[in-house]
Formats: sequence, C-alpha cells, structure tokens
Amino acid sequence: MRNVVIIGSGCAGNTAAIYAARAGLDPLVIKGIDVGGQLSWTTEVENFPGFPEGINGPELVDSMKRQAERFGAYFMDGSVLEADLSKRPFRLNIEGTWQETRTLIIASGASARWIGLPSEQALIGHGVSSCATCDGFFYKGKKIMVIGGGDSAMEEANFLTRFGSEVTLVHRSDTFRASKIMYERAQANSKIKFLTSTVVEEIHDVSLNTVTGVRLRNTLTNTTWNQEVDGFFVAIGHIPNTKVFRGQIETDADGYILSKGGARTSVEGVFHAGDVEDRIYRQAITASGAGCKAAIEVEKLLEAEGH
Repeated sequence: MRNVVIIGSGCAGNTAAIYAARAGLDPLVIKGIDVGGQLSWTTEVENFPGFPEGINGPELVDSMKRQAERFGAYFMDGSVLEADLSKRPFRLNIEGTWQETRTLIIASGASARWIGLPSEQALIGHGVSSCATCDGFFYKGKKIMVIGGGDSAMEEANFLTRFGSEVTLVHRSDTFRASKIMYERAQANSKIKFLTSTVVEEIHDVSLNTVTGVRLRNTLTNTTWNQEVDGFFVAIGHIPNTKVFRGQIETDADGYILSKGGARTSVEGVFHAGDVEDRIYRQAITASGAGCKAAIEVEKLLEAEGH
C-alpha cells in the first residue's frame, strides 16, 4: 500500500514527487513511456526561472528527479496499463503488477501530434519543435515554417513572427479548422505566408543534425519542390495521456481532465498535474506549479483522514 502514486516523470510529476517526499509520504513515481516528458525532447530551456544561462531540457528533468530521490521518492520504470478508480484504495496495473495506493496524482502529460516522418522524429530538438513559446526565441531573423490549420497553428504562426524574418504556414487542405478571428488575424500579418493544399514529404538535413529545409508537395498538382527553412514547428494538436482513465474520471471531449478546483478531479483522492489538464499554457514552469499543488492537496487529504 502506497500513500501516493504519481504517474509521470516530467516537470509536473517530478515536482509533485519532491513535495510529497519532503512531506514524508514516500511517493512512488511511475516514469511512463516518455521518461522526462516533453522537456526531454528540448535541447535548451531558457525560460525556467533560476537558470540565467539556460539549461538542457533532459538535465533539468534529471535534476528534479535526483532532488525527489534525495527526499525518499522511488522511481519505477514502466507504464500504467489498467486502473481501477472505482473505490479506495485505488488499484493500478503497472506492467502486469498490481499496486494499491490511497491517493493518485495523474501527471502523465500530453503528447504532441506529429506528422510522422522519420526525419521529423530524428530532428526533434534540433530545429523541429511543437512549442513556439518554448523555442521561438532561437529563430531570431530566420525562416520558420508552421504546420497546421487550426487555432493552434494560427496562434503559433503569429507568435513566431516576433522572431522570424518570415513565417510560412503550411496546410494540407485549402480550408481551415481555425476560428474566423484567429484565421483573419494570421491573414492580416504581413510576415505570414500561406501554402495550402500542401504537404511536407521530407525535412532536411538529418545528416547535419539540424533543419536546413523541407521538400513540399502540392496535393492538387502533385508538384514537388524544396524550400529553405531554419525552424520547423508542428501545430496539429496534442493528445492527453489519459486513455487508461477514460470513463473513470471526468474529461472533456479531447480527453483533458476536467478540474474540480485546485488539483482535484471528479474522483476524491485523484489529482491532476500538468498537461493532462492544462491545454492552454503547457510550460515547464506551470507544470511544476501544478505538481506542487497536487502534492499539497494529497498531503492535506491524507492528514485529514489520519494517515
């Protein structure tokens, strides 16, 4: 029996582990498939407070992990395959082994949707990104490409014009899912160029370990051409990693956990932290803050119950 199990080892999960461990709760942290969360894909983090020279993403996450371990948190490899949240203690199937816990913090994050090209995956953190707020600063005066057709793509493209010399927004269709106001705002921005009915076939150059350009194809004419770009941003949405909990806690239509105030969910004793609930900010610092809140909520609940 555990006092608290934390699912996820990114900024939210690791911060929750630090606070829970310091409170003497001996938390168990399930690392998950994406160990370290989305930050583990980021080569340099310049906007996390306390690091004036910046810090490597994986290094930041590992520092949090070691800090949590120093206070007694235990980290376990693997993922949660099943969960029974129908009554307390909750039961979790971790790679075939069932674990009971009095409370649960879901900090399993959200995974960016990617196009799926091997070159895209190879260059994540080396010119390919899914977060303009995180990485836009690195492309001052450079050519940037954004992929997508929804509000996120419009917002990312507009934001990136603060840095790039030009921003090309590529969409596979000639119609956009974006709201009228977001689309019109992007259209009105003179630094944004639109390429519709166009798909990306390849991102160059894996051999150089950096983005130098892309190969594009017009879906109407089947014409292909190469275009020089320095930064490649994918903005086709995120998928919250909450599938194993669907039907047991309240989520919205996309699977994001619905907050019931603070870090609480619709199930007493189950708390959320980070991108499983946050579809707006999605920053390392907001995830850490959410992890802190969740751990404090756990401590208060267990104390009130006499554990």
